[in-house]
Amino acid sequence: MSRFDQLLTEKAFLLADGATGTNLFDMGLQTGDAPEPWNLAHPGRIEKLHQGFIDAGSDIILTNSFGGNFHRLKLHGHESQVRELNEAAAAIARRIAGKAAKPVVVAGSMGPTGELFAPLGALTPESATAVFTEQALALEAGGADVLWIETLSSKEEVEAALTGASATQLPVVCTLSFDTNGSTMMGLSPGDFARLSHSLTIKPHAYGANCGLGPAETVCGILNLAAAARHGDILVAKGNCGIPKYADGVISYAGEPELMARYACIAFDAGARVIGGCCGTTFDHVRAMREALDTHIRSASRPDAATVVAELGEISEGARCQLEGKLNADTIAVGASTMGASTVGARRRPARGRRRRAP
Repeated sequence: MSRFDQLLTEKAFLLADGATGTNLFDMGLQTGDAPEPWNLAHPGRIEKLHQGFIDAGSDIILTNSFGGNFHRLKLHGHESQVRELNEAAAAIARRIAGKAAKPVVVAGSMGPTGELFAPLGALTPESATAVFTEQALALEAGGADVLWIETLSSKEEVEAALTGASATQLPVVCTLSFDTNGSTMMGLSPGDFARLSHSLTIKPHAYGANCGLGPAETVCGILNLAAAARHGDILVAKGNCGIPKYADGVISYAGEPELMARYACIAFDAGARVIGGCCGTTFDHVRAMREALDTHIRSASRPDAATVVAELGEISEGARCQLEGKLNADTIAVGASTMGASTVGARRRPARGRRRRAP
């Protein structure tokens, strides 16, 4: 049994970590730079990142490898170092987790390729699978306990990522970003994703929602996933720390620890068993989430839209309609019925929590 499975059998919930980029910026990472080379150049800073989240109460830490695939590293001239950077990412996290006073799961973070699938681009299912396979094998070699595929948006890339991950012997988590009116930018609703997860030959061990437009939308994603889930499904919530705001050339997240504490408890009530933060989430936020969850008694009923809005903020019309069963998100997500194979691997997202400058 994997360390991930073992903890799931012992605990009602597992607390994941928070942002990578947000916290690395405080250590000197510059806007637009890739964080993955720091696994070799500044391993001590990555150790500090992981240690901070463990000290805050995380049961799961994600490796500094979100943009560690060939295509993302090529943007920074590091495409020849995929194996080296990913092995180092997992080894650093494994080393810090091994020193912890409690069991800590090392999750090998794998983000989207950022490339277009044919016919709009050169990416094919076969080439995308090869890219994910290369990264997955390196993370396994470095000591990851589980592969953590995150922030995807299309069916094609989900299938390629899961196929690539299956080259290892590790369990796999897969999360999508429902950031476009309750669906992904490629038109997948939470219900679509749940059904896809059940239908695939290579199924994720756990699945859920991450990133997106703040904790309220993430909880809506979990509620809509839960409505289509099967008994025994493990749902994952890893939402951003508040709604992103643009100021002085950067995107920041204004959510306070109290907001993320409420989010953690409501996500648990909504059906998530693995809960963490994404962009903007600091050690203080995770500490508040830990304290809140440790004293929270899970509600016998799931929260409704009114509760989510009152506690966490406004939600999109698409998410609300899905919650209320009034409209299938496919009819309101932009281009959902016409995406097919002409899909994007995903937007060129920053590392978890990385600040972005306006074009």
